[in-house]
Amino acid sequence: MKSVVNPLNVSRFLRVYDDLAAQKGIKLSIGFDFHKYVSITSALPTKRPTYPNFRPDRSPIKPGEGYWMIGLDRNNDVVLVEAARLYDLSDSNFAENLESLKAFYADPAIHAHPQDRCSCTAPTARKITGKVAYHGDFWLRKDFRGQGMPEIMAAVLRGISFAMWTPDFVVGLAERWLLSKGVLAQYGHAHYEQGGSVLHLVEENIVDDDLLVWLTGEELQRLVDHHDKERTERVSVARSP
Repeated sequence: MKSVVNPLNVSRFLRVYDDLAAQKGIKLSIGFDFHKYVSITSALPTKRPTYPNFRPDRSPIKPGEGYWMIGLDRNNDVVLVEAARLYDLSDSNFAENLESLKAFYADPAIHAHPQDRCSCTAPTARKITGKVAYHGDFWLRKDFRGQGMPEIMAAVLRGISFAMWTPDFVVGLAERWLLSKGVLAQYGHAHYEQGGSVLHLVEENIVDDDLLVWLTGEELQRLVDHHDKERTERVSVARSP
């Protein structure tokens, strides 16, 4: 994506959502040490294990090519976590990255089980190339659900990813129930397709059939530079859990 980041626009965009989280009693912060991230996420009793995409023992992330976010309540207990990393798919595409298992393992020949497999049939996945920001590992504590937090979480990651990488695409893999329950819309995903990832990682005990969700780099820039203030104001009105 060929664009110039306007630091003031990014700052204003992030400030809106950081303030909205603070109004709900949540302090957001980001980190870059994924060993620390795994130690945090592994201690969350209701969270699924962090996928190998974000585990340095399976897929180390180079400095500047990944970060994670955490939200703490007034007691300094963890309320939310999520993570992002950058894939350089200049000579590939997102579907190939998944099916080769390189999305999950730095070296599939070493780390993957012989029976590991991933199929991606979403048509757009083969058009997603270049600098691709992958957002995943979303978890929100139960008592904060139903309060507009998904939109806040997704917006902050998008703002940070735009500022750090100006990616050509922002992508994710979403469980199907998020669509039927309306949660996908809360995350503000502009596009989705079936067949994003039919995944089986044997040693990780992972079996998934996820949707592909994405934004183009141009859509991301418009979101940050011209975000809808009325929409963010609506998020600030907490809905009853």
